[in-house]
Amino acid sequence: MTFVIRPAIESDVPGIVALDLSAGSSSTANADAFASNISAAISDSARLVLVAETQAGVTTEGGSGVVGWAKTHHWDFPDGPAPGGHYLGGVTVLPEFRRRGVATKLTEARLRWIWERADRAWYVVNARNQASLALHSKWGFREVARGPRFHTVKFDGGEGVLLSAARPLP
Repeated sequence: MTFVIRPAIESDVPGIVALDLSAGSSSTANADAFASNISAAISDSARLVLVAETQAGVTTEGGSGVVGWAKTHHWDFPDGPAPGGHYLGGVTVLPEFRRRGVATKLTEARLRWIWERADRAWYVVNARNQASLALHSKWGFREVARGPRFHTVKFDGGEGVLLSAARPLP
């Protein structure tokens, strides 16, 4: 199956919310706040929100072809060991579309976007998330620090890892 990675637009928000609910990443209790946050990120020129959709016209439970999404964050100030800069946000892919390269393509596209703007990309993750750590090692992400939180990301019941990767040489 072929996927198209593209910048999200406002009309993608319901599909992103439905995807997050289906993947268990969000709850119906916070769906409105989540939708509002995604809308704000889409309209923020310092951030990027991407969707992955099927090219074959396959629709998901939510009625869209959106099978994955990802975003970036931009912090213009440091917070402890976490510097200001462009950060990769989460990646969510519907369970039935995982292990097909969707997360890889979403990450490649976000990193290209970041590296057009900065020499370094940042990323935080729970230390127990071995799948995410393995995925990001492909781009040279290396551990910088560990802690219970970085910027607004808190790691309840676990330890967070701050990682960084340099823009590849041309």
